[in-house]
Amino acid sequence: MTDHTPKLLDALDAFEDGIYIVNDNYTVEYMNKFMKVLFGEGVGKKCHSVLIGSEKPCDWCNYKEIFNKNETHHSQVYIESVDKIFSLSELPVTNQDGTKSKLSIYRDITHNVRQEERLKSSKASYQRLFTHVGCGVFISSKEGRFLDVNPTLLKMLGYKNKEEFLSLDLARDVYLNPLDRRKYTQIIEKKGQVVDYEVKWRQRDGHILHLLLTSNVRYDTKGDILGYEGIVVDQTRRKKHEIEIKEAHDFLDKIISCSPNAIMAMDMNGVIRLWNQGAENIFGVKSAEVVGKMTIQQIFSNKVAKKVMEMMRDEKFGGKGKLNSYPLNFKKDNGELVEGNLSTSLIYDDKGKEVASVGLFVDLKERLQTERELGAARQHLLQSEKLAAMGRLTSQIAHELNNPLFGIMNTLELMKTEISPENKRRRLLDMSLSEIERLADMLKKMLSFSRPDQDKRVEIDINVVIDELLLLYEKRLRENSIKVILDLAENPGTVFASKDQLRQVFINMFSNAMYAMPDGGELQISTKVSSEKLYIIIKDTGTGIKPVHIKKIFDSFFTTKTESVQGVGLGLSVCYGFIKDHDGDITVESEEGQWTKFTITLPIAGK
Repeated sequence: MTDHTPKLLDALDAFEDGIYIVNDNYTVEYMNKFMKVLFGEGVGKKCHSVLIGSEKPCDWCNYKEIFNKNETHHSQVYIESVDKIFSLSELPVTNQDGTKSKLSIYRDITHNVRQEERLKSSKASYQRLFTHVGCGVFISSKEGRFLDVNPTLLKMLGYKNKEEFLSLDLARDVYLNPLDRRKYTQIIEKKGQVVDYEVKWRQRDGHILHLLLTSNVRYDTKGDILGYEGIVVDQTRRKKHEIEIKEAHDFLDKIISCSPNAIMAMDMNGVIRLWNQGAENIFGVKSAEVVGKMTIQQIFSNKVAKKVMEMMRDEKFGGKGKLNSYPLNFKKDNGELVEGNLSTSLIYDDKGKEVASVGLFVDLKERLQTERELGAARQHLLQSEKLAAMGRLTSQIAHELNNPLFGIMNTLELMKTEISPENKRRRLLDMSLSEIERLADMLKKMLSFSRPDQDKRVEIDINVVIDELLLLYEKRLRENSIKVILDLAENPGTVFASKDQLRQVFINMFSNAMYAMPDGGELQISTKVSSEKLYIIIKDTGTGIKPVHIKKIFDSFFTTKTESVQGVGLGLSVCYGFIKDHDGDITVESEEGQWTKFTITLPIAGK
């Protein structure tokens, strides 16, 4: 190291800036205490190795300008190793022996730079908020002029030209009633702010707006009032909604009044307070004779009224304070029998105290009579083998129609966005059209149900059928958190079959699997070839099948599903018939609560 004055080096060591000196070979000759704290001892090492751990000079180094041109340079640099921003000064130094060195001073300005960035970001955020907030924002003078407004307030009041808007006199041009402006200023100057102050302003085209003002006073450094600032919320729509709610309330009253069912309300003493037109028609007593004059015990009986009240207070009949259904038959004064169903509910106040009860009585006399007649007719129909066969076929068609329609709906949902012909999802459109053709074909079969099934059979690659259907089911499986695991045999050969019927079989299998896995799971699909037969194994990790049911699941009309549409009970029966008709077989294995596995066996074509 070139000889430097000790006193000078001691002074540099006391600096709170980082200082180091390098020779014309980039070798560090001196580092002050601050520099060593940041980068460690580096004397005798290359400066770029000390600063950035590199074998090459720093990007910001002005070596040539300093040593060759004797120039001084100032710059701002960021050093990643210490995550700091420095103000860098580089200047030439002539040593006593005539050699040159470079003196570098690193002043840590990280805090200032980042503080400025935060301030700049804060100002930008405030400006974005002022510009884009969904309510009106304003600054106004005490004299009644807008000093600044955001675009929302301009739009709210129907102005496009901001300069025009800022020239308005608030009391005269904006407030519907100038006295409201004076009242507003008196309140805000007395309290320092106003919150949700209701006022009416006038739009540019004269339309009236119902607004809420929330604002505060702006003071100067001496405490004198400069003006006001705040936000404006348009309540016009709320006012409109209040009117709509009133209209809806009136409409509800009309619904209650005109309902064909009997609607009645009673206080806790049983005195009738509401008696609609339906109640008049069913019970044969006018509202004027009942409301406030009769008790519900007089309409039914003390015994029935007491029983109904006890059931309402028992949670097992519909929950606390409710009675979902109570069959009720009684005779009117003229001897006519009334058969119906009563539903009732208690009404509570805010403290949970019973204050009233409301009841709905539905006259079921005609319906019950119809059901009795239908029951008798059903018994006759069950004796007819031909009509029973027609019923099974009709149910089968209804079950089959449900799946193609589901396919069409899913496909159309995926077609919401445009699909180019090159996109692989274009296949979904073709499949949708195919489903429509299947639907038309099934309708044709319904019209000629007495003829045997003439579905055209061709050689089919079963892997292709499975791939197409999984593409169709992809969205539903994903939405139901079901993971599909495929293990398809390579070149399994073909089967001679009806493609539509095989697709129907797999659709039923996949639908049943999803139904069995309401909380998600795994659907394992595999194919294998053995002894000139093709085996398709479909296994789910669902709820499984009870041992008592497993021998019945291929029977017609047997189902464990509760939904009326899904629970026809023909899905697996139809699948079984299709596979048997193709000289194949279906077997099922299951462990209740764990898994279910269906194995479909089909003969390979030409074998």
